[in-house]
Amino acid sequence: MSPPDARSHPLRHVERRCTYFCVDIECNGPVPGLYDMVSLGVVAVAPDAQGHLALGATWYAEIAPCAPRFDARAAAVHGLDQGRLASEGLSRAAFCEALAAWVQANTLPGTEPAFVGHNAPFDWSFVAYTYAEQGVRNPFGYKALCTKSMATGALAVHWLDSSKEVLAQRLPIRPEDKSQKHRADYDAAYQAEILVALLDHLVNAAR
Repeated sequence: MSPPDARSHPLRHVERRCTYFCVDIECNGPVPGLYDMVSLGVVAVAPDAQGHLALGATWYAEIAPCAPRFDARAAAVHGLDQGRLASEGLSRAAFCEALAAWVQANTLPGTEPAFVGHNAPFDWSFVAYTYAEQGVRNPFGYKALCTKSMATGALAVHWLDSSKEVLAQRLPIRPEDKSQKHRADYDAAYQAEILVALLDHLVNAAR
């Protein structure tokens, strides 16, 4: 009898250096400064004792709008009530303080926090702007990891084919729940699944 093919047993990525923070934001327009970031969801993805990544703690916040411009079409995507955001949302200062404290508390000792986004330049730009505008250190620094870019290389797909819908067909992850899409907390959790699946795929592709 032939021995079992080791390739039939998929490997898992082993991580020792980073705690990943998968972030999704919702906003009232295309660029920070002129338009508001009104919500942010984040999921910590940290290595366990064996170094295998697992989804961990989550955090969600809504931010009171104060930017000079408003795009009704962008706001319709997330559907958050602007009046409620104005009365109940965090100030930018309170948001920056709370997120930084949460990231620090959930960064595994001996690792560094890494910002991850699906189209990271977009989400990171709003977060980075908010910290810069408040004169507070960005807990993620100046770098971000983009799962769209990672998928383009790992799966050999075109940049224009790196959507979540395509990745759900190429990776062992569940399809998106369309009823929850564009909720920052849900989207962050789904993007965390994409990150883990992509890193596992890279390990197995290198065998």
